[in-house]
Amino acid sequence: MTAAAAARALFGERFGREPVGTWSAPGRANLIGEHTDYNDGFVLPFAIEHRTHVALAPREDGVIRVASTFDDGVVELPLSALDPTFPARRDEVVEWARYPLGVAWALQRLTGRTDLAGVDLAFASDVPVGAGLSSSAAIEGATAAALAETWALDVDRVDLARAGRTAENEAVGAPTGIMDQMASMLGRADAAIFLDCRTLRTEVVELGFAPAGLELVVIDTGVKHSHATGGYGERRASCERGAALLGVPALRDVTPADLPRAHALMDDVTFRRVRHIVTENQRVLDTVRALREDGPTAIGDLLVASHASMRDDFEISVPELDTAVEASLAAGAVGARMTGGGFGGAAIALVARERVEELTDAVTSAFAASGFSAPTIFTVTPSSGAARDA
Repeated sequence: MTAAAAARALFGERFGREPVGTWSAPGRANLIGEHTDYNDGFVLPFAIEHRTHVALAPREDGVIRVASTFDDGVVELPLSALDPTFPARRDEVVEWARYPLGVAWALQRLTGRTDLAGVDLAFASDVPVGAGLSSSAAIEGATAAALAETWALDVDRVDLARAGRTAENEAVGAPTGIMDQMASMLGRADAAIFLDCRTLRTEVVELGFAPAGLELVVIDTGVKHSHATGGYGERRASCERGAALLGVPALRDVTPADLPRAHALMDDVTFRRVRHIVTENQRVLDTVRALREDGPTAIGDLLVASHASMRDDFEISVPELDTAVEASLAAGAVGARMTGGGFGGAAIALVARERVEELTDAVTSAFAASGFSAPTIFTVTPSSGAARDA
């Protein structure tokens, strides 16, 4: 059963009626630009074909109910409970439900609307959870698209991405940037979204993988992470400390030429965190230029340098991710790097189509030799953003 069919079936099972429609939003892979988003920097993500689907029908009262295939219950709240105190009470709600309820809360806050009808929502997804492919942004994007249409909200896709980020930051408590939500809302087939996270200005960048005979392989290590826990927040705090020491609003305002001054001002750990962000921003710009001028075969060294920076300076890789990258490169990948927030999740490898099987075998063998659990390996295709499906 597809995720779309599963969402509709779950709706009937939990709510005893038929939905009026289904919407979906994709997860995303980030080609390059990690942890730069909350530093007002640059990122280059793309939406993937794996999506979260939601079936919806309005209610005649002011109640919102949410159900999911990965939870046995139904979470029910009056919309009036999604008031300014909701983030402080988030622990009263099972964690997965904080995402859609948080989006509903954020949209109410964004629009100032108090006349919104109740809704029932049922979710199903084929976005791998915990793999660094932003299953959270997919549920936020699907919810935002469905509610915006159902409630006839006067908002655009950037507004919906902002609502998703607000939900994740405040209703869930994960201090993430806006990259994931923008990619999920604005994705385009066969292209990446070059996003300036300060201005939210976007440009579509053709990737050219298919004409070049390349595939992007995702290697899900199976090592789970959670952005709501400490490592992510500690990295963000280090970045904010570094920006304060340099007297700038954000590390976006620091260039590679400023790094010697940064080194003199801060302790080694803070400096290395800063160096990753500054050099990663430059790598994003260099990747966009390389894609436009020379095509995707020219970006391999930038991907490899990005992984080394995350491993050594930002210290967010794990042995499984390093093994995935090293084995991919040994098997002939053009480039490879970990992707996502780190501390687990997935790596990506850009490889010739005819070598995908060879790479898969090499990575699987390397994991076995290291005593790691077998990874899940699959290709992803740059795809379109959030939409109504039926």
